[in-house]
Amino acid sequence: MARPKLNKADIRKLDVLAAKYQEENGRVALFQSQLLSALNDSKDLTKHIHSIKARLKDPERLRYKLRCKILQCKTEGKDFDITRDNLLVRINDLTGVRILHLYTRQIREIDSVLQSILKEQRYALIEGPFARTWDDESRAFFESCDIEPQNSPSLYTSVHYVVSSASRTPVTCEIQVRTLMEEVWGEVDHSMNYPQEVDSLACREQLKVLARVTSSATRLVDSIFLTLQEHQETPANKKQKRSRSNSAKKKRPTAVKQKKTRKSRGN
Repeated sequence: MARPKLNKADIRKLDVLAAKYQEENGRVALFQSQLLSALNDSKDLTKHIHSIKARLKDPERLRYKLRCKILQCKTEGKDFDITRDNLLVRINDLTGVRILHLYTRQIREIDSVLQSILKEQRYALIEGPFARTWDDESRAFFESCDIEPQNSPSLYTSVHYVVSSASRTPVTCEIQVRTLMEEVWGEVDHSMNYPQEVDSLACREQLKVLARVTSSATRLVDSIFLTLQEHQETPANKKQKRSRSNSAKKKRPTAVKQKKTRKSRGN
């Protein structure tokens, strides 16, 4: 069967949608700025994360993505239903935010705080949270956090949210939460497979190896922090912490008393 091709009508659709994005770029950028401000201003969130990244969709990459969607609809015999009126809602990654953290178990607190921020700002959570993952242990952990696990054929792990602005003209945004180790894989994969997938079998296989390596590194970081937590919770360490706290409390009144004594002598 011959591969489907774009006709003149399809190209006109691409031109119309690309022009619409250019018209609405300021609105998309404003939503991104407002969302980033809410996230960065939350002390409850920042204490659990490493950093936050954001980007706006490149117009040429949007055009390529829409082109692929048209061709996919032709192959599957479906109607291409993205229009000027629904572009900002149907394409969820016109603006994207990525929240990076150190180890897997932080996602429990991050998810709770993030959803509270979205509610406070009246941003609708229209999809998610769901976790793309590929191993059973991670799948079980995400389920325990009430985060729906989904299969990840590319062997990376990331938690996804799709949110909508509270403005009269809604704009959607994809928020991804992942560890720094998984971000390494994501950056390498993105540079090779986006907007067009690399056709080298060797590169694709090496990316799968890198996914496993970064996953193993994440597990190691998880183990380090779990070991630290267990160490801090041993009876000896708890007793030592209490002793330090009591010593600090005893020293403070003494300093105040000496200060008062000096003042009385001066009088």
